[in-house]
Amino acid sequence: MTRPRIGLWLGLAVLAVLAAMAAFPDLFTGVDPDAADVNALLRPPGGGHWLGTDQNGRDLYARIVHGARPSLLIGTGAVALALVGGTLVGVAAAQLGRIADQIISRLLDVVLSVPGLLLVFLVVAVLGPGSSTATVGLAVVSLPGFARVARAEVISLRGRAYVEAAYGFGWSRPQVVLRHVLPNALGPVLALATVSLGAMIVASSSLSFVGLGPQPPTAEWGAMLAGSREFLALAWWPAAFPGAAITLAVLAITTVGRHLQRTVDGSTV
Repeated sequence: MTRPRIGLWLGLAVLAVLAAMAAFPDLFTGVDPDAADVNALLRPPGGGHWLGTDQNGRDLYARIVHGARPSLLIGTGAVALALVGGTLVGVAAAQLGRIADQIISRLLDVVLSVPGLLLVFLVVAVLGPGSSTATVGLAVVSLPGFARVARAEVISLRGRAYVEAAYGFGWSRPQVVLRHVLPNALGPVLALATVSLGAMIVASSSLSFVGLGPQPPTAEWGAMLAGSREFLALAWWPAAFPGAAITLAVLAITTVGRHLQRTVDGSTV
């Protein structure tokens, strides 16, 4: 009983700090993350640079703090778009009749048959690299999963007694869906969103690592990893600290997401 609660509270604390860093980075550091110093290249942690400097002499702590916003925003935006779009598609598939259900299900199968990263690369190749296109690409990849969960929940709910009673009172289908079906179907979808957020952050960092995310000199954790890979033989800290930030964020989000998922499933914590 105690361990999961300790893990949950630690995860929530980490997420609170990361959210504060993303929203108010100036509260954590007053150093310009893009300010280069040729006299401080690859300086180790300590002194005036808590986490050291990178290959351009930029303060790593400042870049990690300011990198929280784009690193988290891409993953969060992708999950939000996939959640809204997937829920609407899932509800439509379950409520518009058998033919619409079959058409939508086959389209979702087509999207799922394409490897995720390949589909993201295709979207980014068409729209160009950047934060917004990376967000859209990841949302397209994630949408079928949310649509399937929403569809399954709506199908399981539409035969419930209170739904049938609403129809008996003369309510229209949109009224029943908005008042009874959709609110009760959102729990599993929101739990999936929380669990998926960690994977989206890793995926967004992967896109930045290959140069398809935020463009230089924007501070972003995946891009920082990419820029440091040529200097690993000289300095470990430019890669270690951004990697640790990604790992910590994903662990915290996954811990909170698993707890929410168990709560929705009716398991004890």
